[in-house]
Amino acid sequence: MNTTAADYIKGLKAAYYDRDARAEWDHFEQIKQGADPEDLRQLAAFYPQAPQVLFDLLSYADGTYWREYAGEQIALYFLGSDVEGYPYYLLSAKEMIANEQLAAQNYGDYIERTYEEVDIDGKITDDKTQLQWLHFADCMNNGGTSQLFLDFSPSPEGKAGQVVRFLHDPDELKVIANGFSEYLGLLIANQYDFIDEELL
Repeated sequence: MNTTAADYIKGLKAAYYDRDARAEWDHFEQIKQGADPEDLRQLAAFYPQAPQVLFDLLSYADGTYWREYAGEQIALYFLGSDVEGYPYYLLSAKEMIANEQLAAQNYGDYIERTYEEVDIDGKITDDKTQLQWLHFADCMNNGGTSQLFLDFSPSPEGKAGQVVRFLHDPDELKVIANGFSEYLGLLIANQYDFIDEELL
């Protein structure tokens, strides 16, 4: 496993323990399963530029968003963003593949700058036909308020593999990290502030 992924998981476990959620984490760790190798191969075929650290996380746990493991559905907060104290679920490899067109369908008009009032980061392309976004996380509100993407089709100002965060009301698309490893590093540096005792 990639060192970044291993460090992230180790720190996430400690955050659950520190916030009096040891039982929740231990139960998840006991029943969770990694992604099927075939699903990972298909994901890599859809997104050849996807980073190894993402595959390492999926090999550890194939999603935490109402995911069934050992006959039981679990919903576990696994990721965060630049929105302080706001948690996200990791999607499964199958969900990431199934959502291939989600960004273009939901945010195509935003990408093309149709609405001046919507804040779109200059690092994001303005051509929705070239959009290659990997949807990897939904927020605690079933993705209705915020979603996270890996962007492999940036503008000339951006960087392939950058992490894009959608936030609703007011709607905004913002680049929050230049890559997935950097993104995980930010969550570690922020001490997993999205793991809040009041939300668990």
